[in-house]
Amino acid sequence: MICLKSPEEIEKLRLANQIVASVMKTVKGLIRPGIATEELDRIAEEMILKEGAKPAFKGYRGFNHALCISINEEVVHGIPGKRKLQTGDIVSIDCGVLRDGFYGDHAWTFPVGGVSKRAERILEIGEKSLYLGIEKMRVGSRLFDISTAVQEYVEAKGYAVVRDFVGHGIGKELHEEPQLPNFGTKGTGMRLKAGLVLAIEPMVNEGSFDVEVLKDGWTVVTKDRKLSVHFEHSVAVTEKGPDILSQW
Repeated sequence: MICLKSPEEIEKLRLANQIVASVMKTVKGLIRPGIATEELDRIAEEMILKEGAKPAFKGYRGFNHALCISINEEVVHGIPGKRKLQTGDIVSIDCGVLRDGFYGDHAWTFPVGGVSKRAERILEIGEKSLYLGIEKMRVGSRLFDISTAVQEYVEAKGYAVVRDFVGHGIGKELHEEPQLPNFGTKGTGMRLKAGLVLAIEPMVNEGSFDVEVLKDGWTVVTKDRKLSVHFEHSVAVTEKGPDILSQW
């Protein structure tokens, strides 16, 4: 069932997402060669708790951390640990919070120090694809207009969108209907209405769209071990256009 949000509920979702945005801004400032991913996770959790919120991912299906941290060929759901970031890495940070009964969800991929031209390019493509998708989040559009905008741009640039994992509705649950894939057929899917809130999250691979899950049961990697990026915003559809709730 698809649950449209009232203006008051959207403001509660904005508050949750602004905590996530604040965490992301802080983590971005900490990213540097030599820092362990578990340190980023610890600081993020402390920030979330200080804001009177809860880390949405911690305890979710047995996941034990506030952040998902995925490096280079890791697509999503990377587990924080002793691994230290190195110059030239790209690192995806995914953060979710629960505040006053509503969820926030936001992800971004950052360079670590100086990175290669190929890394710079996929970062640029991934970020642009997110905003092209957001631009389609307007009353009267179709759900898969969003998907198509992402897919057509990414594939035209020679990259691939992940098909095994998708965006989603968000509200009183972290993952709500509808599912929002990053591929689809233009002009199909449900009509978008004011009050629909979606977590749109392109996952863009340098090579094939094929992925696999590592033995830890969480970390998703590209099958060909080429680079991947992940960009996500929680966005409300309004009569005035898309409203990015997790905007910094």
